[in-house]
Amino acid sequence: MLFLLMVVWGFNVSAIKILVTYFPPVLIQGLRVMLAGLAVILFLVLKRNFHKVSRKTLAGILTASLFGVLGHHLFLAIGLTETSATNAGLILGLVPLSTSIMAMIFLNERLTILKTMGILAALFGVYLIVMNENGTLSGLSMGDLYILGAVLTQAVSFILIKKLSVSIDSRQMTGLMLFMGSILLIIASFFFSETETVFFTEKPAFVWWALIGSAILATGLGHMLYNYSIHRLGAGSTSIFINLTPFFSLVGSSIFLGEEILSKHLVGFCFIVLGVLLGTGTFKLLLKKRKNQKEFSA
Repeated sequence: MLFLLMVVWGFNVSAIKILVTYFPPVLIQGLRVMLAGLAVILFLVLKRNFHKVSRKTLAGILTASLFGVLGHHLFLAIGLTETSATNAGLILGLVPLSTSIMAMIFLNERLTILKTMGILAALFGVYLIVMNENGTLSGLSMGDLYILGAVLTQAVSFILIKKLSVSIDSRQMTGLMLFMGSILLIIASFFFSETETVFFTEKPAFVWWALIGSAILATGLGHMLYNYSIHRLGAGSTSIFINLTPFFSLVGSSIFLGEEILSKHLVGFCFIVLGVLLGTGTFKLLLKKRKNQKEFSA
């Protein structure tokens, strides 16, 4: 199930690229996220797992939604109008590493040699992706920088979520974050010139399917499944699967958008995955598990 979720999340980058092409970018992100939040809340209400939340916790959720929903999806929407889904999907693969860096800054986690090597490897991977034919960064677009902003705001929100999760069920927190953040996104959309009403113009059927699939499957139910996987498999094992998402975003951008996958994208992907494995401590965790298995066998 977790493997299939990574496929869905990878393809979701292409779905959002389609949506911001046919709709006002920020507004459609707000409506897409609202659908996702309502789907999660409805699921919890039907399961009788939706409980009363204190004002202090609600304030914390609102703060997390400012970064994880408003900031992340705002940057993502604008970024995808100015860069390819290929570049966006690969840069978004930096989220686990960025979260690890934020943990060092805000949670005083130690910077090790392996983490330093991971950060450098991932940065080199991003450099390969955004550089032009001459090997310089003059090919770097504003869209790539916006996607990087989406990565950083998401990382900050994960730190806040980690602190909040001790006082509220993660699934309810996800639903409330998505719903509250979607309202902020819709309000923000009115400050952009692209918000003319275009919903009533005729659009291909696949655009509406992309909206439903992205909102309900990828964002709503997908986040609940990921939280469930953490509970069943552990955070370390679950985080390994995240490294598959950039790969499937490459596949999706090629299949659904016809974007060209260059050798620099594949090499950059390898460096980013290596960087995430080293920088998040996943590589060290794998070595420790292998050592424990050998000792148990002995």
